[in-house]
Amino acid sequence: MNQIRILGLTLFVVGIVLVFIGYDASDAPIDQLSDAMTGRFTDRTMWYLIVGGAAAFGGGLLAIFGRGAR
Repeated sequence: MNQIRILGLTLFVVGIVLVFIGYDASDAPIDQLSDAMTGRFTDRTMWYLIVGGAAAFGGGLLAIFGRGAR
């Protein structure tokens, strides 16, 4: 396993953790109130979900298709 794929797997795991934190934060009372009043979650929760999703997607691609020096 080369370094690029290890980096991809690490990025994937970190992304999944961030998405989980964002999802868990969306159940918080302040986020529920924000969603009820404005129709969207707080900025912090949205950043966790967006950055986590992008990291998981990019890390998954690196883990699958990543090529390094052989």
